Amino acid sequence: MEERQQKTGNLEPSFLASLAIIGICTTFGANTVFVKITLSEMGAFTTAGSRFFIASMTIALWALLTGRPILIKKTQIKEMLIVSAIFICQLGLFNLGLSLTYASRGSLIINLQPFFVLILAHFFIPGDPFTSKKLVGILLGFAGVTIMFLQKDGISSDLRSGDFLMLASVFLWAINAIYTKKIISGFKPFQLVLYPGIISVPFFFLAGYLWDSPMFGTIDIKIAGTLLYQSLITASFGFVVWITMLQKYGAVTLHSYIFIIPVSGVLLGGFLLDEPVGTVNIILASFFIAAGIVIVHSDFSFVRRRLGW
Repeated sequence: MEERQQKTGNLEPSFLASLAIIGICTTFGANTVFVKITLSEMGAFTTAGSRFFIASMTIALWALLTGRPILIKKTQIKEMLIVSAIFICQLGLFNLGLSLTYASRGSLIINLQPFFVLILAHFFIPGDPFTSKKLVGILLGFAGVTIMFLQKDGISSDLRSGDFLMLASVFLWAINAIYTKKIISGFKPFQLVLYPGIISVPFFFLAGYLWDSPMFGTIDIKIAGTLLYQSLITASFGFVVWITMLQKYGAVTLHSYIFIIPVSGVLLGGFLLDEPVGTVNIILASFFIAAGIVIVHSDFSFVRRRLGW
């Protein structure tokens, strides 16, 4: 099936390309579940250090093989250190929080990031005003998480602590996204993934040595596989595929699919980890968050074109 040109200059995805986009979104949604599996035999900080060591080396190799410039300018070092510092705190809180809560709940919480970004962008990014569409999407997203937090049956204090640690992680992620948006014009996109990953590795392993108990448990094929999944499939190749699709099809098209990420994370958490995802709270939370994402990111003129209206 041929791909048609959009008015924006980007191609409209063919049926196979649409399936590929759905696949990569499902892959991202599964990441939280696979991190949770890894955490059963590796410490939270050790997992983060191992993940980004493998991912950084893979991205660096990809950049070298494809002739992309790895080195940054001296004037960019301060900006990169700021991004890296926020990244270390964000990922540390993410893994620590996920070690305490369910992967399905974590999948819903991390998808609040676009809503935090919209709120912060209104104040810190010139020319990014609040619109009624954004407001409705944000209200739906936070309503979803509020519904999840209202669940009381079977929710321990550790789960609550994990949820709030992940919420703090997501807020830091949004701050990092806003700061990155302000400086990204001076960098290649992959550099903003590569350098924070490299810089974070020694800090995560040091934190693992001090606070993970133990750093490593039984590393069998399942644990090695889930670690490689989050390192290679998500953080490395997933990034490359997403950037390639972004350049070809544009942000509007790709963002119209990202509601799949929280939904797939919840479903896989139930299927692979036997988590209680069939509760009314989780179902409603998934619906509200996915609906909020769709409303915020949908270009309704694009939808009308796809439907032939």
